[in-house]
Amino acid sequence: MSDSAFDHIAVLGAGAWGTALALAAHAAGRKTTLWVREDDVLADIRAGRGNRFLPGVTLPKDLAVTGDLAEAAKADALLLVVPAQVLHGFADSLRPHLRPGQPLVICAKGIEKGTGKLVTEVAAEALPGAALAILSGPSFARDVGRGLPTAVTIAAKDDLAAKLQTALSGPAFRPYASDDLTGVALGGAAKNVYAIACGVVEGMGLGENARAALLARSFAELSRLGEALGAKRETLMGLSGLGDLVLTATSKSSRNFSFGVALGAGAEPGGALAEGVDTAPALVARAKAAGVEMPIAEAMADLLSGALPVGEAMLRLMSRPLKAEK
Repeated sequence: MSDSAFDHIAVLGAGAWGTALALAAHAAGRKTTLWVREDDVLADIRAGRGNRFLPGVTLPKDLAVTGDLAEAAKADALLLVVPAQVLHGFADSLRPHLRPGQPLVICAKGIEKGTGKLVTEVAAEALPGAALAILSGPSFARDVGRGLPTAVTIAAKDDLAAKLQTALSGPAFRPYASDDLTGVALGGAAKNVYAIACGVVEGMGLGENARAALLARSFAELSRLGEALGAKRETLMGLSGLGDLVLTATSKSSRNFSFGVALGAGAEPGGALAEGVDTAPALVARAKAAGVEMPIAEAMADLLSGALPVGEAMLRLMSRPLKAEK
């Protein structure tokens, strides 16, 4: 008898993170299907050439791949791994294939531009019949794909989180269960903005003291907004909050941190591959709607829009009025 309520897992999205999660589900002993959007990537995988989005990683022969969304959606539980900014549009394609109450795990990190909605809020609105969960935490796809030890948070209501935890737990991939979808979604989104900020400090050569101070104050901002939105403090102190922030804001393997380093060294704003670019203005808008002051996120949004030069962004932060730390 299986130890899981979900023997068949489908991962929708075959980028680096989706491929890594498919490998983790396979290593956990689940029948695993990877849905691939790109025809050339699907052909490469089927021919044994691997996936160009996750180079150097061998995919098991019994990991099923398909380009048919309806076929993939027949699985017991779905892991949805598409960028936050296209989540709503993709949901329109997925909706006809979902069964009522089917578990859907959101694995994107971001806040929707224009609406300020967390990915869990977008999914709840677009796919009201699904049993929603979210997976997030300090996790580079490269390490997960290579089977290196990784711990993440998976949040859902009732007993769904525990069932998904059992289904996805493997020798090196350890999900910790939570019921705080808001906290997990917020932590995964906001950390990308703060990673860019920490990268800017690095690129400007302002030193490790400045970076540590910015990291600490970034977490304070995140905590204030989390409290306003009803997130649990222990969630933000955990893997999907502080843990993910520290990883993303200190490692050159992070797209967002590396992008910030380039900005600090004089590059022009851009960086479509850095999720924090789209998230920054949405995060600021959500914070303003909640009545929460977030000066670091605001400075990054202005910097990324081109409204504020790098030097002035840092000067704005360093010249803020002195007050008690909280």
